[in-house]
Amino acid sequence: MDISGFSLDLFSLKGRNAIVTGGNTGLGQAFTVALATAGANVLVPTTMDDGGETAALVERAGRRLVIVEEDLTAPAAPSRIVEQCVNAFGSVDILVNSAGINRLAPLEKFGRELWDPMVAVNLTAAFELGQEAALRMMPQGRGKIINIASLFSFLGGMSSPAYAATKHGIVGFTKAYADELGSHGIQVNAIAPGYFATPLTEATRANPSANQRIVDHIPAGRWGERADLMGALVFLASPASDYVNGHVLTVDGGYLVR
Repeated sequence: MDISGFSLDLFSLKGRNAIVTGGNTGLGQAFTVALATAGANVLVPTTMDDGGETAALVERAGRRLVIVEEDLTAPAAPSRIVEQCVNAFGSVDILVNSAGINRLAPLEKFGRELWDPMVAVNLTAAFELGQEAALRMMPQGRGKIINIASLFSFLGGMSSPAYAATKHGIVGFTKAYADELGSHGIQVNAIAPGYFATPLTEATRANPSANQRIVDHIPAGRWGERADLMGALVFLASPASDYVNGHVLTVDGGYLVR
């Protein structure tokens, strides 16, 4: 395609079908709504009940949402999730590995009971679901896998070595799959969100000294809002990013440069 063929239609996801893990809460809900607004149908595997809020938002966008009750760490769950997406919509074209958990404890109290569940959800589930989705995407000759990393993919993680380890691992997994799947027309990238205003960060934002310490480190001078991530997600999910592969896109208001 030469430059005369450029069109904003490259950002459209009409006719595409997506899976978003953790897609009905927090940042994941914003990813689901962004994809639907751009034209995609979305399947969300989750064990969380949002009272129908996400379904209403997707319906407003004129797309289909299917929520399936699945524990990502259960045996064969990734295979079932991909199969359900294909059965519901006809294909799986986009996978967003958004689900994640974080547990905090000082080093002397951080044992395997904290480590193992975080590795299972944050890293192993993403790997297994990525593999299952890729096996469906390869015969199509196209697909997008977007893994949600973190600033802690680049930084340490006081009181949470498992979170830092899994988010570093997500970046390595992203690059390895990008290398292997690029020849099949599949792009694998990651988004590393900075500090965002969500229920998970409410306690920190309510603490004046902690809140100010974080804001002072962000050139944008504010916490991120979920809408700040939606354009980045659509770009990486759309044909507009077909030559972007193995990239980690930080959306952090400039945190890492200060």
